Formats: sequence, structure tokens, C-alpha cells
Amino acid sequence: MNLSTYLRAGYPGLALISSEEARAEAEIAAACASLKRNLHAWSSTEGLVDTKEGRVTACPDPLEALQLLDGMFASDNPRHVVLLRDLQLHLDQSDPMLVRRIRDILRIAKANGHALILLGCRLKLPPELEHEITHVDFSLPGPERLGVVLDGILKSAGLKTVNAALREAALQSALGLTTTEAENAFALSVVETKGIDHRIVAREKARTLKRNGLVEVVEATTSLDDIGGLGLLKDWLVRRGGAFSACAKASGLPAPKGLLIVGIPGTGKSLTAKATAGAFGLPLLRLDMGRVFGGIVGQSEANLRSVIQTAEAIAPCVLWIDEIEKGFSGSKSSGSTDGGTSSRVFGSFLSWMQEKEKPVFVVATANDVSKLPPEFLRKGRFDEMFFVDLPDALERAQIWDIVIARHGRKPTDFDTVVLARACEQFTGAEIEAVFIDALHEAYADGREPRPKDILEAMTHTVPLAQLMDGQIAALRHWAKGRAREAASHAAPAARNGRRMTEVN
Repeated sequence: MNLSTYLRAGYPGLALISSEEARAEAEIAAACASLKRNLHAWSSTEGLVDTKEGRVTACPDPLEALQLLDGMFASDNPRHVVLLRDLQLHLDQSDPMLVRRIRDILRIAKANGHALILLGCRLKLPPELEHEITHVDFSLPGPERLGVVLDGILKSAGLKTVNAALREAALQSALGLTTTEAENAFALSVVETKGIDHRIVAREKARTLKRNGLVEVVEATTSLDDIGGLGLLKDWLVRRGGAFSACAKASGLPAPKGLLIVGIPGTGKSLTAKATAGAFGLPLLRLDMGRVFGGIVGQSEANLRSVIQTAEAIAPCVLWIDEIEKGFSGSKSSGSTDGGTSSRVFGSFLSWMQEKEKPVFVVATANDVSKLPPEFLRKGRFDEMFFVDLPDALERAQIWDIVIARHGRKPTDFDTVVLARACEQFTGAEIEAVFIDALHEAYADGREPRPKDILEAMTHTVPLAQLMDGQIAALRHWAKGRAREAASHAAPAARNGRRMTEVN
């Protein structure tokens, strides 16, 4: 944020959207001090306060406060900046007098070099003010600012400065938090360990982001070895993994943008998203697009901005969007059902995907690609698009090995080649479900599962490929020539097979 530049340029109306009121006010005060501007602050509880002289004028109504500004803004000597806290709560009441008064004050402020700054957690302006007030980005704190917070915690606890490696790990773990949230996480680490432990900070960040409800930190414990098949896709990820290093950046190599994985439900697309973060060695954020859309006017757009701000603060990272077609399917509508909210959010997301500079690698999965708008699929949004089909016999055998080992049994105790042949057209998710069913049956009889239990469980399972054969055929037809095959072998005879290992 370069607030000083806007003030020097004579912008009469600015808006800062942030939950960090104290940090935002400190930035505003610093900008006013550097430009020798008089700063005043208004709130409905304190009234209008002259921050230099400490003089307070009681005026809980914003209309009263704006009236006081008439005389203050009448001349250009000295120049004033007035901070209005939580004005959105009053704008929500659709008061035409307040809107008109703001426009009048902005015109006077423009003529004489003064400025109004709106500060709050959200902002949805009425049409009359949309072109009068400029949004100024207020990013989450970076490592430098968080370092000041960390030093303050260490000093207050009477601890010596931690070594450089521990300090860097703690600051990286705190990226994406506000200064208050980071301060709490650092303080909790001091209480629990008598020092700074980046794992505690990361744990608290995960809890905080999950509580916010938009994005959550997912522990990336999955590796590419947990995926059966998908040789081409795994090779692509391995070759891109080094592109986030400092060496790659120094050589001028642009960071990869993202990956779109389309395919049949249950074929392991979500597992691949988790494994991507492990392969890259980056933190994994999961975004539920359904939660982005809010009921309050302007909330959806604000939620998307918050998600982008968080992801870019944590970057480099992997942002996983599961079943993305469900979130953006409404963007193709005329806007008659949601007032165009889906289209606006979709457009903002596309613009960010195209123009983002921070290393945020987006992994999106989709089952029904027909619901995605065409502009979403073109090159430039994602680096590559892969199609994940059903696993073939060889891949099903790999999946059986992985599933059996995952549940604490030895794959060598079972003939996985025979099992693979017996479960033709099964997805990885269905293979695991069959083995879990066999485990339950064996446990009920007080013994270990036998091949007979597994084969019997197969007879009770109707593969999804049979239930939606028409849709799968259409998806394969669409993917031909549009998406890369995820598997390393694609013989026509194996068309009823192809892929992977876990629930999508």
C-alpha cells in the first residue's frame, strides 16, 4: 500500500478494507506525518478527534461529523485528512442524506487538497459513490512486519533472540495472519514451549484460517508415491517442482500458474492435488468456492479478495479448489438469479489467474467440465490440463498394493494381479471401499481378510462406470484433443481402465 502517493496526488476519497484497524491507522498516521497533514479520526463512539491536539467533538451521527468538516475543508491551509471508522454500517441503511453529504464533502476536499479515508472490514458503496472513492490495497503483514511482532513477544517474555533458522521458520509459518493473530500465535508458542516453535505457529494459523471459513490449511502428508498410475501427470509435477526455488527465480523462470485436472469421480483427482503440495514442498490451502458466495450484497467479492490476499501472503503455496465447476457453474447465467454475483466473482478470479505475480500454484479439479465457461479453459489460466480416466489393469494392481499397505496389511499376502483383473472398471475410490468392506466383514468374524472376502465385496459393488457410462463416454470424447492424458499408457483395449488410488 502506498497511501502517501494517493494523498499527494490529491485523491479526495480513499477506502482501506482491513480487519487490522490498529495497523491501518498507524499506516495512515505515518503517511500524514510524512506529508505534514493534520489527521482527524471519527467513530460513532468517540466522535471527531483531532489526533494532534487531542480535541474531541462529540458527534455520534456521521451527518453531524460531515457538517463539522465544512469549515475545516473550506480552505487549503492547512490540509486535513479525516479517517471515518465503520462508515459501512451507516451506508447499509441507504440514507440518501448521508450519501449526498459525502459527495458534497468530497467535492470540497478535491478543490482544497483534503481527503476522507473510510476504514472498515468491508465496503460496498452505493452507485452514487462507486466512482468517488478509490480502494487502496492493504496487504496482510509480510515477514518484516511480523518480525517486529515476534521481537516484541520475545522481549516481553524476557527471552533472547532465537537463531536465524528458527526465526525464519516461525515467520514463514505466520504468513497469512494479521499482526494480532500472529502475536497470539507467538505468545502461545512461548507459553507452551518457553520459546518459539514454528509448528505451534503453523497449527494456530491452520485453526485461524479454518475458523474464518474461506480457506483452510491442509497438512500435505500425501506424496506422489501414494498415487497408482498417472505416470505422465506425476512426471509433469516432478519437472515443475524446482520452479519455485530462488535459483529458478534468479534465472528469470516464471513460477508455474496452475493445473486443471478433469476426469471421472473417484479417480484420485483430489489426492493428486494433495500430492502436488508434497511434491513441491509448499504449504497447501484448500478453498471451498461455495463459501465464497455470501448473502450480503458485495460480500462475495470481498470474500474472494480476502482469499486472494491470504494466498498471496502465504505464497509460495498451492491453492486447491475441489470440484471447481460447482462454484463457477452459475457464471454462464444471465445474472437473473443472483444479480450477476457469480459472473463478477468469476471475472475477478479469471483476472487474478491471468495476472497474478505471486507464486500461488492453483490446482483445480472438475468432474463435469461441461459446466465450466470456455474462457476458463484457455491457455494462460492454467499451465496444463490433464484428463484422468479409469485405471487399467496395471494401474489397478498398483492401487491394490497401495490400498492394502495403507490399511496395515502386506500386499504380498494377496494376489493383486488377480484382484486387478476382477475389478475391471472400478475406480481407485471403489477399490478402497471394497477393501474396507472386506476388513469389516473379517473383523466381525474375528480374523484377517482373505481374497474371498474381497471378491465377495466386489459382487456387492456396482461401479460408477456402469451407472454413468453415457456421461463417461461424453467426457472422454470432450477430453480427446483438449486435455493431456494423465496416464503413461493408453492402449485402446484398456479404455475401460486407467488410473488411481483414493476418494476424489
